[in-house]
Parts: sequence; C-alpha cells; structure tokens
Amino acid sequence: MSYSTQQIRNVALAGHPGAGKTTLFEALLHAGGAIQTAGTIERGNTVSDFDPIEKERGHSIDAAIASTDHAAAGNQLVHVNLIDTPGYPDFRGPALGALAAVETVAVVIDADTGIAHGTRRMMDYAKQRGLCRAIIVNKIDHAGHDLGALMESLRAEFGPEALPLNLPADGGTRVIDCFGQREGSSDLGPVADWHQKIIDQVVEINETVMDHYLDLGEDGLSGTELHDAFEQCLREGHLIPVCFVSARSGAGVKELLDIAEKLFPHPGEANPPQFVKGSGSEAAPIEAKPDPAAHVIADVFRIVNDPFVGKLGIFRVYQGTVKKDSQLFVDDGKKPFKVAHLFKLKGKDHIEITQAVPGDIAAVAKIDELHFDAVLHDSHDEDHIHLAPMAFPKPMFGLAVEPASKGQEQKLATALHKLAEEDPAFAVEHNTETNETVIRGLSDLHLRVMLQRLKDRYGVEVKTHPPRIAYRETISGMAEGHHRHKKQTGGAGQFGEVFLRIEPLPRGGGFEFVDEVKGGTIPGQFLPAVEKGIRQVLSGGAVAGYPMQDVRVIVYDGKHHPVDSKEVAFIAAGKKAFLDAVSKARPQVLEPIADLEVTAPETHMGDISGGLAAKRARISGTDALRGGEIVVKAQVPLSELEGYAAELKSVTAGRGRYALDFSHYEPVPPQVQQKLVEAYKPHHDED
Repeated sequence: MSYSTQQIRNVALAGHPGAGKTTLFEALLHAGGAIQTAGTIERGNTVSDFDPIEKERGHSIDAAIASTDHAAAGNQLVHVNLIDTPGYPDFRGPALGALAAVETVAVVIDADTGIAHGTRRMMDYAKQRGLCRAIIVNKIDHAGHDLGALMESLRAEFGPEALPLNLPADGGTRVIDCFGQREGSSDLGPVADWHQKIIDQVVEINETVMDHYLDLGEDGLSGTELHDAFEQCLREGHLIPVCFVSARSGAGVKELLDIAEKLFPHPGEANPPQFVKGSGSEAAPIEAKPDPAAHVIADVFRIVNDPFVGKLGIFRVYQGTVKKDSQLFVDDGKKPFKVAHLFKLKGKDHIEITQAVPGDIAAVAKIDELHFDAVLHDSHDEDHIHLAPMAFPKPMFGLAVEPASKGQEQKLATALHKLAEEDPAFAVEHNTETNETVIRGLSDLHLRVMLQRLKDRYGVEVKTHPPRIAYRETISGMAEGHHRHKKQTGGAGQFGEVFLRIEPLPRGGGFEFVDEVKGGTIPGQFLPAVEKGIRQVLSGGAVAGYPMQDVRVIVYDGKHHPVDSKEVAFIAAGKKAFLDAVSKARPQVLEPIADLEVTAPETHMGDISGGLAAKRARISGTDALRGGEIVVKAQVPLSELEGYAAELKSVTAGRGRYALDFSHYEPVPPQVQQKLVEAYKPHHDED
C-alpha cells in the first residue's frame, strides 16, 4: 500500500542485553497485524533473530528490520519501521549503524534490573546524534520490583525531563494514559499528579504556548499547539517520554503503537540529518528535505551478504523518491545502477515494493559497489555528499588468522572482506612486515562469532594466534640529523645529502613534513624523495619495528650533484638522516590504553580490583547497580588484557562481563621498551 512521509515513524529499539527488545519487537509487530503470532527467543522463531548463531546463542547479534501499519481509532494509518538492535556491547557496530536510519531511539529497560550501563551508553549516543529519545520500561507485570523507585532513578539519571506518558496500573496488568487524560489512579499514584508534571514540561518550551496556557489553562490549548510543543520538546531534548509495557503479556503494547502514531516525530518533524558536501575544510552542510519530488538522497546504513540474494544494501531515503527501475549513482560514481528490485524487509524476508518515499527504509540487492555509509542519488548535483560520520568504537581485540588448509588464502580474504562490510566495528588488517592477517573486534565474543560465521556461512576454517600488539613509536625531544648518500660504481653514481631536524607533535598529531630549504641546495624535484625516505621509517619503525607517529620533520639544507643526484639517492639520504635524528631525540614506544568497564556481582569487587592492579590498570571509580552488581571503571594497557575474558569468567563464576573502548596511546614503562627494542631485528636497506 502507499503512504506519505508524514505517515512514517522510524524507531530503533536499543538498550542493555536481556531487557526484552526482541520480545517487544515481536509484540509490536503482532499488535500491528504484521505477524499472526508473536515468536519467542526460546522457540527460535522470532522475526529478528533469524541468523542460526542468534538462535543458538539466544540473543541478537545484528540489527533487524521489519515494519507494521497501525491506526488508532478514527485516526490516519501510520507506517512504523522498527529496528531491533543488539544489546551486548560486543555488537555495538550494527546497533549504532541503525541510529542513522531513525528519528526516535526507544531505549528499553528491564523493570527488574533497572538502569544498566548499556542504557546510559545508548542514551548518550542518541543525544550526541540529535535524535529523539524515549524510554520503554518492560516487564512491568513481574512481581517484586518498585516501579515508583525506578521512575525516580530514571529522573535522577537522565534529568527531570524524563516523564511518563502512561503509567502501570492494577499491578502492571494494564497501563493508563497520563498525557491525554487527567483522572484515574495508577501503581505510581494519582494520574493527575503526573499529568500536571508533563503538561508543565511540554508547554514551557514554547513562549506562545506558555502564554496561552497561563491565560486560558490547558483547555484553551489547541491540539496542534500541544502537539507542536511536544515535538519541539523531543527535538531539543527537553522531554524524554517514559512508557510502560509488558512485552510478554501485551500490557501497554498497543498503547505504545498509539504513542508512536500520535506523538513520535515523522521524518519531517525531527532534527534534520547531518549531511555535508565536499571534504576537509571545504565541507559545507547541506539540507536534505523530505520532498518526494526532489533529487534522491539516501544513505546505506547496513550491508548484508546474503548467500541466496547476494549483497543487500539497506538504506534510508532522506530526499526524493526511489522507484523500481530507476537509476541511482553510488557516492561519486560515474556509472549508475538500475534498481531492478526494490525491497522492504521483514526480518529475513524481502517484500518487493514499487517505490520508497522520503523517510522510508528499503533495500536493493546485487549491487557490488554498495558499502556501509554509501550515499545513493540520481543526479550528479549530489556528488560528494555524505552523512556526518558516526563515532564507532575502535576495535581493540585482535586475532591473527590463517586458513587451516593450504590453498584457501583467497577464499579467506574474500570471506573476511564480506564480514567487514557488514559490521563497522569489525576490521581486517594485513601486516606486510609479519605477513599476518589480523582481525579486530570489540571483544573476544565478537571475534568468536565472526570465526563461527567464517566456518558456517563461507566454509572457511582458520588457525588463530595472538597478534602483535599495535604499539607505536614517537620521539620525546628535538634533534638534528644528517646523512650523505654517495655511491660510485663506474658510470653515473648516486649522490644526495640531507640535513633535517625533528620535534615531537602533541599526541594524535600524526606527521608533518616542512620544507625550509633555501637557495636550491636540494632541488624541488627531490624533496618528495626525501619525504618518501622518511615515510619508510614512519611505517616500519626506527627502534622497535612499529609505526611512528606524532613527529614534525623540517628539512632545512642539503647538497646535490648536477649529474649523480637522483631520486633513489635522496630517498636513502632522507631515510638515514631521519634515523640519525630519531636516535638522538629520546625515542619512545607507545602502547594502546583501553577504557575498561567490568560489570559483576558486588561480592567479587576485591578479586576484580586486585586482578586489574596486577595489569598496570588505573581504576577510576565504581558504580553500584540494582540487583547487587557493580561497574568497575579503569584504564588498562591493551597488552595486559590477553586472556582476560577467561580470567574474569573464572573469578566471577561466569557472571562477570566487560566492555572496552580505545582511549589513547602513552609511553610504555622503560623495562617494557627495552624488551621490545631488544626483540626487534632491524632490516634497513644497505648503502
């Protein structure tokens, strides 16, 4: 059926593991009539967890998409696109990628356990992205929890703007509206009290609405005024609606669809997407308008390599209308592709459609040029356009892999490339120096799942071993370097002489090459050769064989020969002069430091803290969670975390879990640097 942009609602279900996102996803699809029976995780028949590994493990690994149509009594039908995202921090790549496709992030909270670290993390991500946020409290029919205390903790954590739109009643067997109605009683007290709080919060965002409210009271406000003020509150983060449901019993599920229809923003009401045209200093923001007649602008937020359909690119339309049999360009490509088939997704099922209007989510198949974050458009006027990039967590865990059977190297490379296309937080590197292929992910679990997919989906088995830690080198002082390269072997010789000085840049400063040569002592055509020689050292290392960073090189003098000077001579001279300077500039080896958060029962606090102290960790604090759990926050050298998953499992009887994010690089202790330097066997080119 056809629908307009104003009828679309895009909602991502996010939050911590075990909160019931997948069960709520099923319940919403069932309440909207998209499926006849709601599946369960236990039976392995849910719409979203269709991957065999998801069924085996009993939790989501990828973001899954489905939609349902819904209309409250007497209202216009709306089309709700739902995205079920993984809760485990190990699979944040697909979860964060989904945020690019929605206006509203509904963070689901388990009423039994309350606010968890994953709750805070997703609320922060959504806020940074300028998305409208809502909180869904699930499992309200369970006995033994205090929903009133949970509501107060939500307001303490996220501010007084966290206010309920409905309230649990009769022991969580139903919910009662407290935004649209003023009377009644609930499990959290009189409806009138909460109604007044949310009305006061909504009307104060808009001065005109506030004046009308003060003059005429609530009854003097038009429905349009109240709705527009509500949408403004969502856009500006002045209101975080809280809704109560039980996905298992169905309490509050239909009411949640009603709220999505009446109060969640359509694509034309939310904050505009952050598109820019151009790159670097020339990048300028542009506005993508949800106009169905304008040129197409769409963003690919998910890639799926389906063994039967081929590469599937799932995209969100921001402007224009994508039609079957139309032609689209990928990024700045010169050759368009034909939209031979256009799909809506329902979990693993693909439903053919004829068009996708602004705000809608659709997919195309078998287009090799598609990649994550590709921009699709139908006119070269939209070349060089892209969405502001998302800040994905840096994949810190590494495993070196090689095929278990000879002759499968190319098959392995192809399969790893396909896996990396699907997950923006999974990376594949090839170290030419060690001839290692290294896969990197967010955790040991993340990598184990990827290895299982390699075997099950692509038939590739691998052998693994720990990779080299991604150390870096830098300098801590200023120094000068000099080298004269001279070869004479009969006939034309080689000659090049370079004087340079080096100085450290701030951490993260990269590399700067500065030309201060006067009087043509090094002709301009040879300066790129000098830089090339320096970059050879930067990539291969000077003291321990690791890439060098955060250094400025100023070439200020040299000599040349009118006959014997050539590029190869100045490459060699630049390289050796740089090595000479580095040796005098107090070189340092840097190690990656990770932000570590360990969640475990409070009784294991001593074991966890003691174990981290032995790993050169700096513990920055602890937070108490509901249910007798704690979160220990620390910064730890990545090199110390090998085998930590098994260690944590052992000391917490399998109840501990942790998440890592890259923080920064800092110098290794002197004794560690000495070992790394002694282990390095340099292979510099001979003169």
